[in-house]
Amino acid sequence: MREADAAPTAGCRLRVTEALFGPVAPGDYRAAPEDFVVEEVLGFAPEGGGEHLWLWVEKRGATTLEAVRELARCCDVAPRAVGYAGMKDRIAVTRQWLSVHLPGREAPVDLAARLAERGLQVLAQCRHPRKLKRGVHRANRFTLMLSGPVVEAPEIEARWRWLCQHGVPNAFGPQRFGPEGRNLARARAVLARGWRKRDDREGMLLSAARSFLFNDLLAQRMAAGTWNRLLPGELAFLDGSASQFVVEAVDDALVARAEGLDLHPSGVLWGAGESRAGGEAAEFEAQLRERHLALCQGLERAEVRLAHRPLRLRLEQPQLTRSAGRLRLDFRLPRGSFATAVLRELMTHPTLDALTPGG
Repeated sequence: MREADAAPTAGCRLRVTEALFGPVAPGDYRAAPEDFVVEEVLGFAPEGGGEHLWLWVEKRGATTLEAVRELARCCDVAPRAVGYAGMKDRIAVTRQWLSVHLPGREAPVDLAARLAERGLQVLAQCRHPRKLKRGVHRANRFTLMLSGPVVEAPEIEARWRWLCQHGVPNAFGPQRFGPEGRNLARARAVLARGWRKRDDREGMLLSAARSFLFNDLLAQRMAAGTWNRLLPGELAFLDGSASQFVVEAVDDALVARAEGLDLHPSGVLWGAGESRAGGEAAEFEAQLRERHLALCQGLERAEVRLAHRPLRLRLEQPQLTRSAGRLRLDFRLPRGSFATAVLRELMTHPTLDALTPGG
């Protein structure tokens, strides 16, 4: 089958809670930026001295890259002198750290005021010896307000409790693919002719292609009922860490640890190199490459490094409360996971349909 003919799999329309609780109700989750609040959890504190000024900022209606460019402009430095740990949503209230390299000089005295004019509020600042690097934060904390029919859905609390107990499919969110999936379309074109750094300075197109492939593999595992179960040959992840090991055989002890959310099965983030997965898990990867051969070969030629990602995420510190006729959800997710993956198990919304694994 040619890649252009490949259709979304049967599993791509599944929600894991539907078999237990029936179809989900429609709802809204971004009626205003204040309905979607994200706070970065760094896991450590700046040291108080060094060449880099770290700023704890709150933004509305702007992407992280837009905030980076504004900070660079205000400090008269190149954007590459500004660091950040993770990308945060545009339509939201988000709080995160940014760093700017200012060796031997102070920041402009009116920096906070100039950033405030551009929608960036400086909540705190401190010096540190090193630039803030991608992926160094530990987690993100979310506060989401839901409205619409989902608020009165009779099974909403039961769905939430089930997700808290059993975990959530760790799909990449629609943000990764751009408006109407244009990042993925551009990635296909760039990889077909040969990826070059100048075509993709931030690596967003490579990321979109790998995320699409991961979501498709997750869809296959959901359809097979193995998205939350360890398979022989599986590369298992220890919850809350990057520690991983190959499961030679699935025994009762490993089954119990997986059911307790201590271990998670994983899926491949495609690239160059040999996968450590074997057995049944490797078969899913081989089928993925067959379905999307051109995309996989393009990533291999681009020499992006093959890696793995947990297929399931655990909700940390979860709470569901009712407030003024709306539902409030509070939870933490490990870095790299998407709150929209959680919302998709609770409600329908046009943007969440775009998240459908494999779609």
